[in-house]
Amino acid sequence: MSANLLELTGVHTHIGAYHILHGVDLVVPRGQLTMLLGRNGAGKTTTLRTIMGLWHASQGKVVFDGADITAEETPAIASRNIAYVPESMGIFSDLTVKENMLLAARKAQRAQQMDEARLKWIFSLFPAVEKFWNHPAGKLSGGQKQMLAVARAIVEPRQLLIVDEPSKGLAPAIINNMIDAFAQLKATGTTILLVEQNISFAKRLGDSVAVMDDGKVVHSGSMQALAEDAALQKSLLGLAL
Repeated sequence: MSANLLELTGVHTHIGAYHILHGVDLVVPRGQLTMLLGRNGAGKTTTLRTIMGLWHASQGKVVFDGADITAEETPAIASRNIAYVPESMGIFSDLTVKENMLLAARKAQRAQQMDEARLKWIFSLFPAVEKFWNHPAGKLSGGQKQMLAVARAIVEPRQLLIVDEPSKGLAPAIINNMIDAFAQLKATGTTILLVEQNISFAKRLGDSVAVMDDGKVVHSGSMQALAEDAALQKSLLGLAL
């Protein structure tokens, strides 16, 4: 069994006439939380969408748990026990919180069939999900929708959780709640890949890090090493952590 759950090798992605990814090499170690950092427009979201098959790589290889998934369609990739939370969150606004959760619980056809112990754990991470269980999801605040999006992704155990900017636009108290939730998820052995712009968030959670610029990974290593090297931070990100 490889030490890396996910590996991208020489991945190029074109969207129409635009060449977005230029040979991305990325590894996501098993059981770790990997941060994907970079300036706006560096290609981070395109990388996530390519992993999930929403856009297909025009060159290179995406390997998950030893299997080549480069050409697979999104439903097949998701069925490999991978959950993806996009930046838009993808909440079904007209459905209740309960109905949103039930849609993601593949082993349940009714709410009563969802894993009760796991739901209680999720409610402890995100109390708003329980509080607004029967409310339309579209009525939730931005922070509550983000909590629901993550809760929905983990309603069943996942081998890999991919999340695009979970702290974007959230109040500090909710960000702290989100950090605690991801720390608990990591403690269960879930492998996590996070795109994040909040540097405090990245420093507190990340085990490993990859930094993107101009459609490729320009640095990879431990999050702690990057957090302790101000000169490297400034050269890669244009700021000091």
